[in-house]
Amino acid sequence: MIWTQLLSYQRLNQKSDLAESTRSAFEQDYDRIIFSHPFRRLQDKTQVHPLPEHDFVHTRLTHSLEVSSVGRSLGRRVGEVLIQRHEDLSAKFSSHDFGTVVASASLAHDLGNPPFGHSGEDGLSDFFLHHEGQKYKPHFSEQEWTDLTHFEGNAQGFRILNKSQYQGLRLTLATLGAFTKYPCASLVLARDASKKSQKKFGFFMTEQELFNEMADQLGLIMNAENVWTRHPLAFLVEAADDICYNIIDLEDGCRLGLVSVNDTIELLAAILGSDFNPEKAARIKSVDEKIGVLRAMAIGKLIADVVEVFLQNETAILSGIFDQALTDLGSYKNQLKQIIDISISKIYRARHVVEIESAGFEVLPGLLDEFIKAAEHLVKKNQARKYANLARLLPTETIAIIQANPDNTYLHFREVIDFVSGLTDTHALSLYRKINGFEI
Repeated sequence: MIWTQLLSYQRLNQKSDLAESTRSAFEQDYDRIIFSHPFRRLQDKTQVHPLPEHDFVHTRLTHSLEVSSVGRSLGRRVGEVLIQRHEDLSAKFSSHDFGTVVASASLAHDLGNPPFGHSGEDGLSDFFLHHEGQKYKPHFSEQEWTDLTHFEGNAQGFRILNKSQYQGLRLTLATLGAFTKYPCASLVLARDASKKSQKKFGFFMTEQELFNEMADQLGLIMNAENVWTRHPLAFLVEAADDICYNIIDLEDGCRLGLVSVNDTIELLAAILGSDFNPEKAARIKSVDEKIGVLRAMAIGKLIADVVEVFLQNETAILSGIFDQALTDLGSYKNQLKQIIDISISKIYRARHVVEIESAGFEVLPGLLDEFIKAAEHLVKKNQARKYANLARLLPTETIAIIQANPDNTYLHFREVIDFVSGLTDTHALSLYRKINGFEI
């Protein structure tokens, strides 16, 4: 792969690749994402602690902003070295371009996540695997059914970024490529589970042609049918996310009393090593401020470490040989594993997390069942009158797409899933209660 091609500021289905004089194309990407409706909805979507009552607990929105900040630092630091290594880059790009591409892709990395966190993804999949949705299987091809039974937030994010209803989200190819951590389809016969980029998938059938076009123009290497190598900057987006959720989730867990202050300080100090000064830390009386300082220092250490790993493996990354998480190869992989272990046992399995996440397994399949029947009524007019009313609750553009494509059942289902997965936690819960008569 070639950096000048990988940093394309061309946009899909647009002839002109010219940027404004005051903003680069990559800066336009960042602004388009941050002002978009899908991004704004992340304010009320679960990160770890559902429907938080505390104003310092992270939502998907604050998490995405922080991942973007870390991603910008990673991109700029890497870019500074790459521009020195590759003379052809300096004529057209700067380290800020690298930073902005990674920051933009990082900002968008959770756009496709449904309500109720990862349990929401499972709830949407379970509707087709274990609920009423099983009866629809004969209507779909094997590829379509695999898409439906494996809801994937990354693929949903790619769909959102390319959906016609979000006209302002037509991002550059570079940002779309960096966004895509899993450049493969849901049904891949030659899937290699040892490769990090094939653990999940990055697009649904509805976006197959768009993805093919993007991969071709960026020069991504095709490994097998519907399987490509990652865009190199996707490794930095992944690392930014890994750094933030490991460190920030621990900080949230400490502030909620799920992890003791002493344990938190000890885990962060293990990353800081000789830079940790117990006496200086003891002089900071506020626990929140103390943890905040240590968190910032730990993130700084991890950023420097990830940059070094990326630059050491640049040749292997560009050739498509490298396919691992950067944090798994860094100097702090053991310390991060300790944090993950304690987060799983004390934070992710905390009672209040499990209780409200469990609602996702009831609420989301319930909404899917009702609105799929409403979509059927739009086309066939053979459902109970209840579903004529429910159909009116679907977005206008969703109704128009369904009615314009009466024979495309897969597209109908995708549109309904777009609607349900795009709801915020509060809206999903409220809508479920109302349409089932629990709340007026």
